[in-house]
Amino acid sequence: MLKLKIPPPIYMLVTAAIMWLLNQTMPLISFQSDFTNLLGKGFIAAALLSDGFSVWQFLKNKTTFNPLHPENSNQLVTTGLYAFSRNPMYVGLLVLLLGWGLILGSLSAFLILPLFIIVMNSQQIIPEEQILERKFNQDYLNYKMAVRRWL
Repeated sequence: MLKLKIPPPIYMLVTAAIMWLLNQTMPLISFQSDFTNLLGKGFIAAALLSDGFSVWQFLKNKTTFNPLHPENSNQLVTTGLYAFSRNPMYVGLLVLLLGWGLILGSLSAFLILPLFIIVMNSQQIIPEEQILERKFNQDYLNYKMAVRRWL
């Protein structure tokens, strides 16, 4: 399996390319406008800011943010955006894709997004959670019960 083998930004880039391809080959319900373009850019900017802030939280807490090696974590980060989502960086990737879909301007671009969530859950998030549960035991289980996976 590919679990914890492909960096999440690669999944996002592949999804973005598929979104573009769907938009080009089978555009459904076009809604492209200056407003949706601006809104899409706003989503992308917000996603980049939240992902940057999430990385900063890991650096501030002197632990790894490498998604391929969660076993190298030396402490849980549960403050800031991590108080609202266990995976704010992955939420950021999804928000970035939503912004890209708005810029592309047709419904077909959004059809692949559920698959992105499924792949992220199965190939990245669940394996990460299993490692963090073994490493941090009850502290991580308590965190899982208090904070949602996505939002």
